[in-house]
Amino acid sequence: MSLSFPIPAQSHQTELEIKRSRFLAFAAHTPNPEVANHFLRELRARHLGANHVCWAYIAGAPNSTLMSMSDDGEPSGTAGMPMLKVLQHSGIGEVTVAVVRYFGGTKLGTGGLQRAYSDATSAVLAELPVRHWVQRVGLTLAFDYGFDGGMLQLVSQYDCEQIHYDYQQQIVLTLQLAKAQQQAFCQQATDLCAGKIVIQSSE
Repeated sequence: MSLSFPIPAQSHQTELEIKRSRFLAFAAHTPNPEVANHFLRELRARHLGANHVCWAYIAGAPNSTLMSMSDDGEPSGTAGMPMLKVLQHSGIGEVTVAVVRYFGGTKLGTGGLQRAYSDATSAVLAELPVRHWVQRVGLTLAFDYGFDGGMLQLVSQYDCEQIHYDYQQQIVLTLQLAKAQQQAFCQQATDLCAGKIVIQSSE
């Protein structure tokens, strides 16, 4: 799994009209298949009059194999697969895109449908606000009181979250650290305390 990748920061939608057919594209943050399926059920309930609700999702990192798609009644291979290919090339993870089609009376043909669903997916992803997901590791560090000031400064130099100090016989520091920084941080913490430190990690 990648240590960091973009994910949707919020849901977004856009609309294309192609030969009088309306293609409403929706994108949402869906970190797992259960959330993706819930999003799709809600979307279908809001668009009961639509001819098709086609979709694709990647429920993990952009290169994850945890993915799925549906043509939802369109000719096989004309909707879900083109949408999934756009998702895979976008570099965005934990994302579902659904395209709701309201038929306008003119058939688009196989190639036309593939372009329409690809273009709708590309359009909503181009406008989608993203933030970066960062893989984190939990650390617990136990060290003597004399190293408190130096440790406080060290923590401020790294991508740390959920920082908590517990003042016992020693100081016990717990935090969540960006996985990519673990080796460097632990080495600096060990050097700072001249080896007089106990570090435990949990994924």
